[in-house]
Amino acid sequence: MAGSLSEADVLADLKRSLHDAAMAFDAAADADFKRALAAALVAMEKKRPRTLLGTLTIATAAERVAITQTDFAAYKTHVWGTRTMKPWQCGYPGALPRIQAVQEGPGWALMFDPPPTAAHVAAYGTDFKFWYYGRHSLGPNDTDTSTLAPADRPLLLLRAQAELMRELSLRNVNKPVALRDGMSGTPRNSTPAALYQALLREFEEAA
Repeated sequence: MAGSLSEADVLADLKRSLHDAAMAFDAAADADFKRALAAALVAMEKKRPRTLLGTLTIATAAERVAITQTDFAAYKTHVWGTRTMKPWQCGYPGALPRIQAVQEGPGWALMFDPPPTAAHVAAYGTDFKFWYYGRHSLGPNDTDTSTLAPADRPLLLLRAQAELMRELSLRNVNKPVALRDGMSGTPRNSTPAALYQALLREFEEAA
């Protein structure tokens, strides 16, 4: 849902929510907070999935076709070749190829196994329509390109808080006295490791 949140607003809320703990993250240009927010947006892809329709142009014998959708996160299914044709009908092109998304350098591509034949293209056309899961994003200073609903702001902040606590626990991994409760080896409730576990559990259990 566009027009919901902006990155600037969420970053400000995130820093305020950490209170004094925010001082531990002092990278230039809010890099620490932006990194946590980016991780939270990826986690929201499963919590609040976006199903989008994409179109690619395919050709006979094309084994791979680059995915041009910049917000592509994962392949779902396709609607190409779904027109019902029986094997005994004239023009039946044969079984459809198996299709999956594969990483190709920094981007993604759809792999056809086996590649579509001339009969497939003649029967179903060159416009390959498919459903995919889209990435979530926040507009930098406005809400025009944001994809989350306003009601999901607390959930996004919760996951970003968990990510920051995870980073704090890793920074302190060489300080066992500060992180452990006596000789039990169990993180104290107030340590970053314990807070990370609690916040992540709360996020995962949220509706």
